[in-house]
Amino acid sequence: MWKRNFLFRAHEAAPLPQTEQDVFYETDQALDSSGLNVEKYLSVWLQGEGDQDRPSAYTTVYVRTATFDPVKKVGFLQPLQGRTHQIRQMLSPGQKTFLKDWLTRANPAAWEEAGDGFHAIFDNEERRRDD
Repeated sequence: MWKRNFLFRAHEAAPLPQTEQDVFYETDQALDSSGLNVEKYLSVWLQGEGDQDRPSAYTTVYVRTATFDPVKKVGFLQPLQGRTHQIRQMLSPGQKTFLKDWLTRANPAAWEEAGDGFHAIFDNEERRRDD
């Protein structure tokens, strides 16, 4: 299985150079939020078929929110969200654009093999239903 993580500050379109593991797994989990000056983050996990070096198809996206106090070096990781409508709401238009551009440039064939549901996650147009 191929996987890749991007860590974004909540409202920034470009990811940090660090991954979720770099920031959150080397720190203590906060027991409560009192006295913390936290920054908000989004951690995006992309998965696909293939080996660790190169996917043959992109298959899954998971997103989780996180908070981190850079001074006290503690934070909270929330559970992963994997439903398309949740992910679409969590990602900003700039983050969707960055991720789509990265996916299409990193491996165009894997992007083409991904399903329409996967592609729809990175669509910045609002979807409307006729009721």
